[in-house]
Amino acid sequence: MNYQPQQPYQPSQPYNPYQQPPQPGPAAPQQSYACPSCGSTAEYAPGTHSLRCPHCRFEQPIAPVNREVRKHAWEELATLPVTPRAARGQVLRCPGCGASNETDALSGRCRFCATPMVASAAADRIVPEGLVPFHVDKQDVHDNLRKWARSRWFAPNSLKKVNSAESLRGTYVPHWTYDAATASSYSGERGEEYTVGSGENKETRVRWYSVQGTVQRFFDDVLVPGAGEVPAGRLEALEPWSLNQAVPYQEAYLAGFRTLRYDVEPEAGFQSAQEKMAKVIKKDVEKDIGGDRQRVHTVNTNYGSVTYKLLLLPVWFASYVYNGKQWEVMVNAETGEITGDRPYSPWKIAFAVTLLVVLVTLAVVLSRHHH
Repeated sequence: MNYQPQQPYQPSQPYNPYQQPPQPGPAAPQQSYACPSCGSTAEYAPGTHSLRCPHCRFEQPIAPVNREVRKHAWEELATLPVTPRAARGQVLRCPGCGASNETDALSGRCRFCATPMVASAAADRIVPEGLVPFHVDKQDVHDNLRKWARSRWFAPNSLKKVNSAESLRGTYVPHWTYDAATASSYSGERGEEYTVGSGENKETRVRWYSVQGTVQRFFDDVLVPGAGEVPAGRLEALEPWSLNQAVPYQEAYLAGFRTLRYDVEPEAGFQSAQEKMAKVIKKDVEKDIGGDRQRVHTVNTNYGSVTYKLLLLPVWFASYVYNGKQWEVMVNAETGEITGDRPYSPWKIAFAVTLLVVLVTLAVVLSRHHH
């Protein structure tokens, strides 16, 4: 069937996007995007706002929707039941070969013929509010991987010959974003340095004074990964993301890519967001204390005007083979930033350590000779 844009989501509509996740068994509602030229299933074309047929290359634009990527008040969560997400499986029927595919992903490819399949997210507890579309395509990933391999310090010289990925899978990874207006009261000590003595007997001492105060800060779009199966540290290494480039959620952008459903509930995600905020607040407190040194004893933070939203961010999961071993990397599909595993050259490391020892020894000898 021909591609038809989904109906815009309007908050005033009686439709409730916060429902129970689908149970495995019957076929789940899904979208199919047939090419009007040859009948094959079209896919989203990275870097565009169009669907492209992989066979005849015919393109059809994704119709824009009349809504914005909006933030949801935290109070909304109090009305939503938190249910176990263990039974999230669903059956998607391939529009190409008709095979049944059981999966817990929101979109993916048929395991038999690789035809794109996209499920409806309407039955999920929380529907994605928006997404950052793929911008980096497969060829760009190969080019970036080659540049990345050549720029690695302490990597074997032969690694520079790596110029392609053995496996490559484009995936939308769910993330939570949070806003909050914070007011933090603190207690601590301000240290002011002074010197006593002179010459070689000169000594720096510190006078400490008890202090109390309050700092305020508004946090905008604190980002927290929503998929526990993907290492959070690796995802954070791909930041920053241009979240202002997010478009309202439309299933057409998922065609041809795998899309993970979130398994980190928004309440748990906010706890991680608070940990991120606490690090920034601590720096604000130290700056507010002033002086030459600071000691922070207690910080009590109140959170107001808290909002959240669910976004899908594009990641290429790639692997390459070096010296008989498979190495995994992740690519920010918006900026091309790469993070992941790489081999190290023991000879280069040994040479660097030896050179460092020689330089330190030389500096000590020259220092003694000067004195």
